[in-house]
Formats: sequence, structure tokens, C-alpha cells
Amino acid sequence: MTLVRTVALTLCVATSLPPSHATAQSAQNHARLFPAQDLGLLESPDRDAWQKPDQIMDALAVADGGRVADIGAGAGWFTIQLARRVGPNGIVYAQDVQRQMLEAIRRRVAREGLTNVQTRLGHGSVPNLPGGELDAVLVVDVYTEVEDRVTFLRNLAAALKPGGRIGVVNYKPGRGGPGPDPADRIEITAVEADARLAGLRVVSRATLPYQYLLVLGR
Repeated sequence: MTLVRTVALTLCVATSLPPSHATAQSAQNHARLFPAQDLGLLESPDRDAWQKPDQIMDALAVADGGRVADIGAGAGWFTIQLARRVGPNGIVYAQDVQRQMLEAIRRRVAREGLTNVQTRLGHGSVPNLPGGELDAVLVVDVYTEVEDRVTFLRNLAAALKPGGRIGVVNYKPGRGGPGPDPADRIEITAVEADARLAGLRVVSRATLPYQYLLVLGR
């Protein structure tokens, strides 16, 4: 679901409005899609150091031959990480709700010479994934932009094999490091509450330099 991966984006308009208007603006931003023309913001040269892709993939047990999905894949940064980890015998579904993002991913995958990535166009809380086939589903920096989060989690869970995992990565509340405006960040406890309503359990939690990782299972 592309929704947004805001690495260094500040919502200046919202912070300059009076409090009542800023609150309304913040609520509207939950459905805002990341502009395709700003994909360069997602590719900071030090991202590998603070994003900790290997730690995230280890927590989700992503392995050679695995079948996984990158939800809100955006520019495909994590799609490439996953594709290399699962290898030619695995498959990565790079999913987004914006066609421009999927086109960018297809070009990137071709440049990398990878043949194990398929793109999927999602819509709203419907991820458009194969049912009951995936070992892991990764949701990096897009959860706060989902409108119906409980339905979204239920739909992701429906794509999992028995024992499969969902990894949700969000920026920590506060003003530290890269990421979106503090008003557009969400506490880990709120994600856990959504997970319970969706019939999911917490498998593990981890703290990253600027983010948290919540691993969910059925």
C-alpha cells in the first residue's frame, strides 16, 4: 500500500495553522499518499545503517526460498533487501496503491537483474495478496496512513501461512531523527490494540535507532 514512507518530511502547513485547524489537518494526513516525484527522499545514503534491514528480516524469519510481501513498497528499497534474502527460489510481492510506485519498482528490479519480484496494486485496506501463501509480510513506515487499520491487519493475516509473521515498523513518537511530523506518529500500544481487534497476537518487539518493530502472528 504506498501510503507514505516519510524519511525526512515535515508537514509545515499543519504546524503553522491554529491548533483547531492543525488537528483537523493532522487527521486528514492519515490518508495522504507519498508523492511519487519525491521518491528520492526515501533513499538517504545512511538508511541501511539506521533502518537495520537484516535485524528486521531476522525477526520475521525471512530465509532463502521464502515467500514474502513488502506493503507500501514505495521506491522498492526494502523490496530489494527482501529479494536478495529469499534468493531466486523465493518470491517478493512488492505492493503499493500507486501505479507510479510500482512502475518505479519494476524499473529498479530490472536494473538489479532480479527475477523474483512481482508487483501488486492494492486498494485502501485491501492489499491484493495471495491467500494463505506468505511466510512474512512487512509494513514499513506506512501503518499510520492506513484508514481502516483493523481490516488492513486482518487482510494481511489472511495472506499468511500457518506460523507466518507480520512486521510493522513505525517511527517512534517524538521529534528525534528522520521521519514524519510528531503528530503523524503512533505509539506501539495503539498498533498492539489494533492487532488484538484483528485477532492477532504479539510475537516480539524490538527497538531500532529511530523506529520500533512489532512482530505479529495469528
